[in-house]
Amino acid sequence: MENDGWRCLAFVRPNGVYLQSRQAKDLTPYFPDVVAAVRESLPPGTVVDGELVVSDTEAGSTMFPALLGRITAGRRLAREAAARPANLVVFDVLADAGDDLTDLPLRQRRSRLENLLAEAPPTLTLCPQTSDVKLARTWFDELGVTGAEGLVVKDLAGVYRVGGRGSSWWKYKRKVTVEAIVGGVTGAIEDPRTLLLGRFDGRGRLRYVAGTVPLALSQRQEIGRVLTAATGVHPWPQPLPVAWIGHLDRREPRQYLQVAPLLVVEIVVDQAYDRGRFRHPVRHLRIRADLAPTDVDPCRPGPH
Repeated sequence: MENDGWRCLAFVRPNGVYLQSRQAKDLTPYFPDVVAAVRESLPPGTVVDGELVVSDTEAGSTMFPALLGRITAGRRLAREAAARPANLVVFDVLADAGDDLTDLPLRQRRSRLENLLAEAPPTLTLCPQTSDVKLARTWFDELGVTGAEGLVVKDLAGVYRVGGRGSSWWKYKRKVTVEAIVGGVTGAIEDPRTLLLGRFDGRGRLRYVAGTVPLALSQRQEIGRVLTAATGVHPWPQPLPVAWIGHLDRREPRQYLQVAPLLVVEIVVDQAYDRGRFRHPVRHLRIRADLAPTDVDPCRPGPH
């Protein structure tokens, strides 16, 4: 199961616990609740791989913005952690009390992990796993409402590969297509590298909702022929603020070229949507010349 959270390695050291993001950033100060649970439950020399999540118990789903809230809480961190406790959903173990397990097949690592977490508190959750294809399909179809983005399929004989999935992991994410309005580009207007997309809110303001992955050459040529440079006041600032982009590892505002918000495109998105934006880069599918910007579904409320 792939959850809607932050990938995290937890290292249990003789002098304390260290939480590390996928980008090798130190997350330890922001999750004292998880640090305490790991320290109390796992022996020194243990390293586990998992995902940090914050759950909305009333809605039965995860709250990704609450993870970002930990980073920006400052002096409010203790209050934020008490109001919205975090969990580490653990799906693999790299070391057990100093014993390196990375060369063991997944089935053996899973057995060791289950033993490690047998008496762990709810803050440390064992990620569900099954070899039943029918059950996995049921999870994929029914658990999207909880914030699960899809399934991760692993080879039970596969060893742990540091720094990447290698050939023994496959991700199946829930995808849909939607429409959005091109409000800006990176690259050149006549040869855009990526598209910056928006949707109108209830007040008629164009809100930034996503950026695309790099376009294929044929897409760049097709879109470049129909874009028009913006004139006058544009609805977005230049550059785009870091807070709009919403990436933990991006610290600089994004420079871009403003275009007249006239072109509607169809994009492929996953369900990671919060604060009025699609959190992950989206994929451009096609131009929707049959639609006007006012035909696009409105943006759900966001902070900017």
